[in-house]
Amino acid sequence: MTAAYDPEEDGAQTDFRSRMSYGDYLRLDQILTAQAPLTDAHDEMLFVIQHQTSELWMRLAIHEIAAARARIAQDDVAPAMKMLARVSRIFEQLNNAWDVLRTMTPADYTRFRAQLGESSGFQSRQYRVIEYMLGNRNAAMLRPHAHDEAVTAMLRAEMGVPSLYDEALRLAHRRGVPMPEQVLRRDVSRPHEFSDEVMAAWRTVYEEPETHWRLYELAEKLVDLEDYFRRWRFNHVTTVERVIGFKRGTGGTGGVHYLKRMLEVELFPELWRVRTVL
Repeated sequence: MTAAYDPEEDGAQTDFRSRMSYGDYLRLDQILTAQAPLTDAHDEMLFVIQHQTSELWMRLAIHEIAAARARIAQDDVAPAMKMLARVSRIFEQLNNAWDVLRTMTPADYTRFRAQLGESSGFQSRQYRVIEYMLGNRNAAMLRPHAHDEAVTAMLRAEMGVPSLYDEALRLAHRRGVPMPEQVLRRDVSRPHEFSDEVMAAWRTVYEEPETHWRLYELAEKLVDLEDYFRRWRFNHVTTVERVIGFKRGTGGTGGVHYLKRMLEVELFPELWRVRTVL
């Protein structure tokens, strides 16, 4: 019989009375005690953890998007590429989370849905930050956060700075692909609107990728990001429809009808439509 392995023989630390442990560093006592289901329904724990972990991934997405935007503004594009690729992978993780939640049946959900009250993912401040950072700046979406002055102030501040796409357009302009002045000087607190001139500029990049390689790479990273973001929205719709059908959302939204409207939002419209004219 093989002797039991003793990690101390390889130099592993096993006494953490005066040292930082894995749990200490990650603050697992706080994380693993943050689940407080309101009912004894078995599937409520799944629902809570799925949404809590999604919020953690969104926190990382915000961290990466903010850093990528700052790098682009500083003409330091290479690190931004890695950050944007990471955001796409984050949304892949968020997409996979819906697969787990879809194991919950309508009967499972009805056992605790009433206890959610008016709470809804519609009210996620981090999701709102991500939308605003990516350019979907709908001022009406400030209202669900009006009860929290600090959050409202943070969201208003985000609306006052150029979005990720705004910075990408400004970068292209600085690098010899002229963008229209009315786009460069627009009110950044409002959503970007499709521009034929912007599409023509991206057409130049796509028709001459060797000349504009960094911009070409950046454009494709943005398309990747929106691709995963769209999939996340689509999976949200199908999950909700599978679990509650066409009932209204807990926060009072139109449920599936509201989510399907969100599928129509384009974050980087010229990057998608330029493919038609190439």
